[in-house]
Amino acid sequence: MRSIRYPKMTEYFLILFCLVIMLFLRATLPSSARPLMQISEAIDWSSARRPLGIEPCRTGNPIDDCWRCDPDWETNRKMLADCAVGFGRNAIGGRDGKLYVVKDSENDDLLNPVPGTLRYAVTQDEPLWIIFDHDMVIHLEEELLVKSYKTIDGRGFNVQISNGPCITLENVSNIIIHNIYIHDCIPAWKAMVGETESPQHSEEKSDGDGISIFGSRDVWIDHCTLANCHDGLIDAVYGSTAITISNNFMFHHNEAMLMGHNDDFLADKNMQVTIAFNFFGEGLVQRMPRCRHGYFHIVNNVYTEWEMYAIGGSANPTINSQGNVFIASDNNSTKEVTKREYVSENDDWKNWNWRSDGDVMLNGAFFTPSGRETPASYMRATSMVARPASHLTTTALSAGALHCMIGKQC
Repeated sequence: MRSIRYPKMTEYFLILFCLVIMLFLRATLPSSARPLMQISEAIDWSSARRPLGIEPCRTGNPIDDCWRCDPDWETNRKMLADCAVGFGRNAIGGRDGKLYVVKDSENDDLLNPVPGTLRYAVTQDEPLWIIFDHDMVIHLEEELLVKSYKTIDGRGFNVQISNGPCITLENVSNIIIHNIYIHDCIPAWKAMVGETESPQHSEEKSDGDGISIFGSRDVWIDHCTLANCHDGLIDAVYGSTAITISNNFMFHHNEAMLMGHNDDFLADKNMQVTIAFNFFGEGLVQRMPRCRHGYFHIVNNVYTEWEMYAIGGSANPTINSQGNVFIASDNNSTKEVTKREYVSENDDWKNWNWRSDGDVMLNGAFFTPSGRETPASYMRATSMVARPASHLTTTALSAGALHCMIGKQC
């Protein structure tokens, strides 16, 4: 691929940005001696420099600029439902329902959910916008099966789901998950819904994903922090589509995101996923994401020091990578951003439509493109307008769960 030369001043800022990111992560992320539970703050994408003449809360991130400047965000919580972008932009969650306040972080009961708990809220049939009344760490006994038209909104408090099974979206639609710290998720006996629509135990185990999206659509996951789960941090399979994964901070995990059930599951050809404004941090190995069949718009993310590869796939997915910053580690064997899974060199992977458009490659990172360069080839993998990657070095965008204080801009 033809290399892009930047003016010396821009190149200087890009190098400075790389150094600032590395120093910041090493100073703030936990060592093995510090428990993950201490990490719930958002991670700045850049240094504290802000352009002169621009309102401090305005960053150019269309999601955050839609709601974070409002000091009355707590009163106007449901305005968030109008702020999504990308393929999951139609996810309204519980916008048209009542507010439901979670007060009880204990007493998790799959068969008879206790009022006041998160499980009780997500299993109700009507739309609900679910909020919390204090800091809490929720240890689930079984996977949390969320019904359609629900928003889980952790703004205002430090809300964690950890050290147990975590969130499952199975054959549902219109889900928003916002401002939750999800970590150390483990497998457990899988929950199921029988003819009476009441949850039951099955004889299978859940995978131990942070968030598992199965046969679902119109899903938006925003400003969450995810780390150290047994399987994936966020997996979307079995015909799921119309998904946006945005503003999340992910770290300390092997297989971060799987998009697509398996190479033979052709229903995933209709999958469309937007992955935008995320920060892929320290200790991530691979699958950011790993894609099968469908259409994936990967836009304005920051990737740092992946240990195997950043973006991979099989079964001819279309991958449109735009305006991202890729910062490779010093390991010469992990400079390549991309990895393709195929049986032999005779496979037709060179025809898969994978492009890098306006990405910034630092410390030797490189992206191997393939397929056709025509705009029509990426039409179904285009969901929003990408900002120039260089803008990520001059604004203070943030990713992960936020410390939102009531009465102040978030």
